[in-house]
This record gives sequence, C-alpha cells and structure tokens, in this order.
Amino acid sequence: MRIKLLILSIVLTVTMFSCKNENNTNIQIEPATIYHNGDIITMEGDEANYVEAVVVQKGKIVFLGPKAQALDSYKNASEFDLEGQTLLPGLIEPHVHPSLAAIMLQNEIIAPYDWKLPNGIKKGVQGQEEYRERIEESIKTNAQPDELYFIWGYHHLWHGELSRDLLNKMAGDQPVGIIHRSFHEIYLNDAAIAKLNIKESDFKGNPQVEWSKGHFYEGGWLALVPKMSAVLLEPTGYLKGLSTMSELLLQNGITTIAEPGFPSSDFDGELQLLMKEMAKNPPYDVYLIPSGTQLYGMKGGNKEAMTFMKTLDAKPEYNTTNVKFLPNQVKLFSDGAIYSQLMQMKEGYTDGHSGEWMTPLDLFEEQLMMYWKEGYKIHIHANGDLGQQMVLDLVKQAQESYPRENHRLTLHHMGYFNEVMVQEMDDLKMEASVNPYYLWALADKYSEYGLGKERAENMVSLKLLTDHNIPLSFHSDFSMAPVEPLTLAWTAVNRVTSQGSKFSQDQRISVFDAMKAITITAARLLNLENEIGSIKVGKTANFTILKENPFKIDQMKIKDIGVKGVVYHGKYVERKKKKNRLAGGWSDAEIDQTIKDAVSFVLGQMNTSSELKQVISAKKQVVKGMNYEIVFELENGGVWKTKVHKDLSNKFSILNKAVRE
Repeated sequence: MRIKLLILSIVLTVTMFSCKNENNTNIQIEPATIYHNGDIITMEGDEANYVEAVVVQKGKIVFLGPKAQALDSYKNASEFDLEGQTLLPGLIEPHVHPSLAAIMLQNEIIAPYDWKLPNGIKKGVQGQEEYRERIEESIKTNAQPDELYFIWGYHHLWHGELSRDLLNKMAGDQPVGIIHRSFHEIYLNDAAIAKLNIKESDFKGNPQVEWSKGHFYEGGWLALVPKMSAVLLEPTGYLKGLSTMSELLLQNGITTIAEPGFPSSDFDGELQLLMKEMAKNPPYDVYLIPSGTQLYGMKGGNKEAMTFMKTLDAKPEYNTTNVKFLPNQVKLFSDGAIYSQLMQMKEGYTDGHSGEWMTPLDLFEEQLMMYWKEGYKIHIHANGDLGQQMVLDLVKQAQESYPRENHRLTLHHMGYFNEVMVQEMDDLKMEASVNPYYLWALADKYSEYGLGKERAENMVSLKLLTDHNIPLSFHSDFSMAPVEPLTLAWTAVNRVTSQGSKFSQDQRISVFDAMKAITITAARLLNLENEIGSIKVGKTANFTILKENPFKIDQMKIKDIGVKGVVYHGKYVERKKKKNRLAGGWSDAEIDQTIKDAVSFVLGQMNTSSELKQVISAKKQVVKGMNYEIVFELENGGVWKTKVHKDLSNKFSILNKAVRE
C-alpha cells in the first residue's frame, strides 16, 4: 500500500511539474514583443498612468509592468526600443465617412482653409472674386469633357452666392457640381443636370430642392445622392480616394475608424469598394453602423429597415477580419448641417433665416421609439440647441414609457448647447460625441453672421460635459474636420480659433480628458471599450507611437506632435517618410534665378492671368542639360507642379505640363 501511495505521489509531482513547465514553455515559444524605453501611457484610470513595459503576443496585450519582469517571463521575446518616444493606445476615429472621403479626396478641393493631404497642401481661398477665379481656372485646367467635375469646399459666408445660372456662365457645356463644405448641399449647372438625366418632377414636393438654382440641400441632397451613385461610385476614382484616406489614417496614427450612417447612397456598391480597399490590409479596422434614414427609403419602411439591419453582423459577405457591422446600433438624423447654418436653433438666426430638419419630425419620432424599444444603441446627428432639445424630449418620453438601463444613446456633433440641456443629458444617462473643430473653423465668422457673439463663442462647450461626467468622445466627421485626432484634442484643450481668437476659455478641458476622447471613450462610443481604447491585458494590441508626449509638452504644440507609426494587431507599421531625393539622380535644387526663369516659361504656357507668388520647392537632375521638378504657388492660391528641361544652349522645354497639387 505504501509503495502504491509513493508511486502515486511521484506521478502527481511529475504531472504538476510538467504542466507548470508547459505553461512556461508557451510563454517563451509563442512569438512575443516587449515594448520599452519610452513613455507608455495606458489611458486606464482617472489620470495619465505609465508602465515601464508592455508585452504583446499573438496580437494581444499579455503583460504590463517592469521591464525586468517582462524579460524574465518572456525570455525569447524580441524587443521594441521606443527610444524615448511615447506609446499610447491606438487612436480611434469613431465618426468618419469613407464614402465622403473617397469622393472628396479624388476630386478638386477649394475650401476656405488649407487641407493637408499625403502629397501636399490644398491651399484655401477666401473672398467671392478669388473663389470664382479659382474654380474657373480649375474647371478650365482639370475638367474632362462630358465628365461630371466635382469641386468640394464651397461656403457661402467665405465665397459668396452660387447658382445654376452662374455655373452655366463659368463652365459652359462642362458638367460641374459644386459640393458645399458641409457635404449636405450641392449646386449643379445645366450640363450636370442633363448628364445625370434628372428632372424637376423627380423631386416633386421636396421643399429642400431649389430647382431653378440647381441647389439640393439636406433632404434634397439625400434624394439626389442615389441618382448620382453611378458617378460617385466610379470604381477607379473612388478607390483612389479610399487609398488616400488610408494614407491619411496612418499619417495621423489612427488604428480604428467607424462610420455611423452606412450607406450614403448604394449599400452594395459602397461596401464592395470599401472591402476592396481593406483587402490590401491597411493598418486599421472599420466598423459600420447602419443608417436608419437611408435604409428606411431603400427598404420601404422602418420595420423593413430594422429587419435588414438585424442580419448584417451575422452575414459573412458583409463582414471580414477588418470590416464589421456593429450589432444592434443605428444612426438617425435630427437637424441640418452646422456648416450650412441649417441646424435648428431655439433663438433662430440673426439674419432671419431658418434651420431645417433632416428627418420629418413624425418620422423621426417613429424611428427613435421603434429602435429604443428594440434595445438598440442609437446614434443621433444633432447640431443646434433646438435639434438636440427635440431629441432630449423624445428620449425622456421613451425612458418614461419603456425604461432602459445602460442605453448609451449618443448625440453626435453638438454644435451649440447650454448647461440646462447638459443636466438633462446627465439625468437621462445620455452620452456625447462632439466635433471640437467647429469652434476653430466657424466661431469667428458665425459671430458676425447667423449666431452672434454670445452663441458663436460658446460653441461646443466641452467643460459642461466633463463637469457632469458625461462620456465624451471626439470625431472629425471627415471631411467636416481633418482626420487628425490630435488636432481635435488640441482644439478642446486650447479653444483657439482659425483667427487666433481665444473664446470661452472657461470651457477648456484637461489634456487627459481630451486624450480619453480619442482613445478609451471613443471605444466606448462603439461599445468596444473591452477590446480597444486602452492598454490593458487581454485587449487588442493597437498602439500609436508619438514623437512627443502630449502630457509633457506645451499644450499649444499638441496638434504638431509627429506620428512615428502604429502597432496594429501586434504588427508595427511605420509612417511613410518623405524622401529628400527622387529616384534617377534627383536632388534638391536651390531656388535661384534659373528656377524662377523656368517658372516664368511655364506660366507663359499656362494661359493664366495670376502671377507667381512663390516657388515652394525644386529638384534637379542632370540629363543632357538639366531637368527641374518645380512646385510653385500663384497669387490666386493655386499650387502647381511641373517638370522642365533646360538644354545645353539654355533653352527651356516642358517635360510635364503644370498640374494642380
């Protein structure tokens, strides 16, 4: 009996040792990476918490703590030396529209302010005469005969009035569509209307179509977009736009995006093209939230739309490893666009014009109540204080009739609101996803036009929200703001406008609250806070590596922090570096008289009345004389790129005609 017990004891000991050794072996055999030697900020808790090392294995975070312990536990791990840089959770852009990005980025951009793109800067323009000159020149230079030519970025307060007749005079037989800065409006000329084969009767009874002006806005825009889908979704151009969007996301350290309100016009067409871009495996994930408004029209009713929605997250053809529909979430629309000054305001506008409802009020109430009762997380586009108040009143009614816990209903955008409304939000346990950029872009101009000083200077009063502990995330609603999370955080922390005005400084929020709004609370907005948004054991290993620590530098420099790269599901992807030298022997050239003479030669061939403002850059290549690649800016704001050859007898010839940057 003693012998049997002894044998059993030996067997149990060996078995236990084997199991323990097997676990240790797994730690060492599975490929792992230790990130260290930098500021690693977890975004867990109520302040900026740091750890010395993070270990990633199979795309997941498996360890946080001292570097020595990480090295001891993961002996075969590779090391990632941060070299003193800062590692944060991967930045999240929870409200962006790939379809708008694809359209905007493949077409011409002429907006009030500059736009930074991967290949350069699209210069802004202000003033009616200057704007009209720019679009005329753009149409003449870039538009292709019989192809609809889109220009995005128009705003009436910066660029003056537009109309169908004016575009007819400027563009003639060239089909042209001028898309408003808000992406909620468009102006078409006669040639564009003929190209689209649309008739006034197609929009009978739609109060948001001004047919004689070629103007389609809010509900008129939504009715027009499906009729333009064949043009907007032309695969070559659309995919070019999506590819540029992917570059921008990496450039700005974004590892997750979401589109609340899918689709814009064509469900299958948009999804197929998006999946084609994502099949290239760019370093970010896409989450889609269905549009209750668009699907209502596409499916023939609210119940039909919801029935369709319930199938989306389960269908393999609608979901991949990096494109997923979020279950039981929906996007609805309250009032009009803030950039168009069509949001609904309680005290109206100083010039007497009125806001607009994107969804008829009886239909909106039907939609909200139906999705509320079905347990959906509801995202609502709402800009003006009246537009938001309408939602608050309905949520109060819904909560009284059909009480829900943890419903997380979220208002998106929130251009203007007050403390009484924030208290109502707090009482109703609502949440906020805000675009802080409105203050930077609009406050100065809206102080003069439409809102007046008091309301304009108190747009997006974020401190009211954080003081009430309302979960707060930021978004760009690209292209309503640049897809730059650090710029959004910078605006919220400093409240400085495009004109350098410092408005409502009492509404500045802390750097920590601003960084939460682009990490962990942005994840919460999507119900993904248990998967992404902070550095915690068990979460996906998505990180953003910054060249400086936003908690340690001058707050006015936050938007200028460089992005080194991202870690996406455990794999490091470095941001592409701009090369100082081009292939084939190209090198930087001094901007001397020869370069200026070359530009003068090019201007003589361009048929433009605008004079040279500056030469931005020049490169040279020795080839039986000298080739020059030159980027220059004209007085009208246009930025152009050309290639010129200067032969051995000092005569110029054009290799590549000047094209807009």
